Amino acid sequence: MRRDFCDLFKEAACGQNGRVSVELAPLGDSAVIIRLDDSLGEILATARILEAAKICGVIDIAPAFASVAVFFSSPDDRENSTAAIETILRQHKPSPRAIGETRLLEIPVCYEPAYGLDLEIVARHAQLSPNEIALHHSGASYEVRCVGFTPGFPYLSGLPKVLATPRRATPRVAVPPGSVAIGGAQTGIYPLASPGGWNIIGRTPLRLFDAAREPAALLQAGDRVRFFAISGKEFARWEE
Repeated sequence: MRRDFCDLFKEAACGQNGRVSVELAPLGDSAVIIRLDDSLGEILATARILEAAKICGVIDIAPAFASVAVFFSSPDDRENSTAAIETILRQHKPSPRAIGETRLLEIPVCYEPAYGLDLEIVARHAQLSPNEIALHHSGASYEVRCVGFTPGFPYLSGLPKVLATPRRATPRVAVPPGSVAIGGAQTGIYPLASPGGWNIIGRTPLRLFDAAREPAALLQAGDRVRFFAISGKEFARWEE
């Protein structure tokens, strides 16, 4: 007889004294979400501990801004393995120091008007010139907080506050692949042609997602990123 997930969750999340030690919650019928704070180090450490554990039935582990989602091949696998997740995390308390060195990737961006479709809008909002927008954006250091929305789309923290710009009132039906954009207090890169409502300030010639590549996504959670400006002519040469 199948047991109710809520009962299993209560058993898994509580220690002998009955206090919750790890906050797990159902995510659909074949996944659980582990809620954490917004420490990128703790999130990545948690994901890596679970990946190394090779829990039966787990098909994907996805870090996000303040949580880690664990996806199972079936509802039964989720019910059978939830207690194991809590036990693993209780025995191996995630430590941000355990993630080791992170990668630094430098990404070329053409900020010229032909590629920065909303550069003027962002400039007016920030009360800066388009060139100053490019200088601020390329002068900052960023961290990949998570990857999602479309395959390979990196959500980057570290955007200078002066560049924070509300999303477009009307999203575009199709955003060119490689578009570098600002949405609120974040910046990101559209790896594929897709709908999108962020403000496009430039474009990179790099391919951020390639299904034939391993890994398919160029950027992973925890990577550090810096942008550097290139001209339209340099952009064309990168694409050759």
